Amino acid sequence: MSVQMRKAFETGPDRDDALSPVGRETLQDRVYAQLRNSLINGMFDAGDVLRIVDLADRLQTSTMPVREALGRLVSEQALESLPNRSVRVPLITRDRLDDLARARILIEGQMVALALPNLTAADFAVLKQINVDCDLAFDQHGKDIGHVTSALNQRFHFHIYHAARSQVLIPIVESLWLQSGAIIRKAAHIHDEQGGLAATNHHWALIDALERRDAEGAMQSLSNDISRSFDLIRGRLDAAPDVTAEGANHG
Repeated sequence: MSVQMRKAFETGPDRDDALSPVGRETLQDRVYAQLRNSLINGMFDAGDVLRIVDLADRLQTSTMPVREALGRLVSEQALESLPNRSVRVPLITRDRLDDLARARILIEGQMVALALPNLTAADFAVLKQINVDCDLAFDQHGKDIGHVTSALNQRFHFHIYHAARSQVLIPIVESLWLQSGAIIRKAAHIHDEQGGLAATNHHWALIDALERRDAEGAMQSLSNDISRSFDLIRGRLDAAPDVTAEGANHG
């Protein structure tokens, strides 16, 4: 187990402590960054209502920067406004699942293809270590390791995507991940309940294809990886067709 992973287990936040106090320098941006990172890493469930006063208390700041950060996240479609002026993490629906899955496969597949010629042996060593750490994390059955596996999954994918050297596409991918955080969180819970193939199975296949400089194989492995999470939730929704979207989210 790597040093980073041990630290995550020792200090990793549970859901209530996912947000830590921020300093006063560039306060608005730091509040936004913390909320944004928490959403990307699936620290909130779909349907969770985020209240300004509660968040300000947890972040130990005033309500103004929180209100502005939430407004930015609503504009990025990571959150949605409610009639009572609070906001929530969007509910999981079939249309939203299909739309996000399609966009992620298209955009991130191109990132993999662009990154492939730039990846080095050192990059592959990093990717393999992240995968090993993630496998070890998933072995901790019965423990709340969602924050650990989410962070490792993000590190794995973005290590590849940054090798694409595209300043235009990276923000687009980040936006898609921002909108997918709660979906990945739900998929991880379903996987933990059902078992099956190791969660990193497609990651190992992706590394293998990248090392062989097989662009088509790498893009297919990535598509399989993304589709798996979305398919787990589709299966849950299909198993209970009469359940509301909100009920499926929290079931």
